[in-house]
Amino acid sequence: MARAIALGAAARGSTAPNPNVGCVIVKDGEIVGEGATQAGGRPHAEALALAAAGDAAKGATLYTSLEPCAHDSDRGPTCAQLIPAAGIARVVAALEDPDPRTAGKGFAMLKDAGVDTRKGMEEAAARHSMRGFLMRVAIGRPCITLKLALSIDGKIALPSGESKWITGEDARAHVHLERARADMILVGRGTYEADQPSLDVRLPGLEPRSPRRAMLSTTLAPNDWTILRQPEDVFDLGDVNDLLVEGGSGAATAFLKADLVDRMLIYRAPILIGEGKSSVGYIGLDAIADAHGRWLPADDKQLGIDRLEVYERQR
Repeated sequence: MARAIALGAAARGSTAPNPNVGCVIVKDGEIVGEGATQAGGRPHAEALALAAAGDAAKGATLYTSLEPCAHDSDRGPTCAQLIPAAGIARVVAALEDPDPRTAGKGFAMLKDAGVDTRKGMEEAAARHSMRGFLMRVAIGRPCITLKLALSIDGKIALPSGESKWITGEDARAHVHLERARADMILVGRGTYEADQPSLDVRLPGLEPRSPRRAMLSTTLAPNDWTILRQPEDVFDLGDVNDLLVEGGSGAATAFLKADLVDRMLIYRAPILIGEGKSSVGYIGLDAIADAHGRWLPADDKQLGIDRLEVYERQR
């Protein structure tokens, strides 16, 4: 199951609005087929794994990070039909699909076809890997990650506005990896006008994973950009599972004040700026006590000379 979840996690940012599912087929202790949801949501992970396994699928166990789909589609048969047809003896799924078109129906179809079915293995890891999809189905908006590149003293630029580059090459490469994991990337109009950012992915082999671009602005955006006039407009992004907010201070402040940030990536460089531009402004807190308990550290790692700190919102 860990392998299936890892395969699905690697597909995050390319499958929306579908979930990023991973699947592994095991027979006699060996992997005979595996797959992950492909760009645009099809083929599904299970279909690819079954195709790779071929005749070896007969009598095998299929591990999948999400319940096999059971709803009809013009794009292909349901996985809950393909699995028993291939002779799979047992299905182990990490999660039940919250999509009402499937939600439990996939398991029921498999059981009716005589397939031994289990769920709940590595549930927490699967939820984490598909957090964007699960949030969109549950509350109607994507999982929102805020990225900030800061000095030791929390500044994002000099008083002049100069900010290139606060962090080093390793940290900037990691940002491009995070871009590849997002369906959409957003900046404020001020950042757009000051930096004219391309917001693409510039890592070898991952260039096609560049996300759609969006701008937080009350005026018009460039033709190929999506405009959000306020942070709450994220509830209208029906085909986005993961949104990356990359700057600047105005956009960061707006999303934090609206309490719409689920995850923060703080890239901290070993430099002092002193007087300069702060990372965020007033976010609606009037007492220190109100700030505690909102965020918990989830991860940290060294990226060359810089330090990445990951925080998750507690709700």
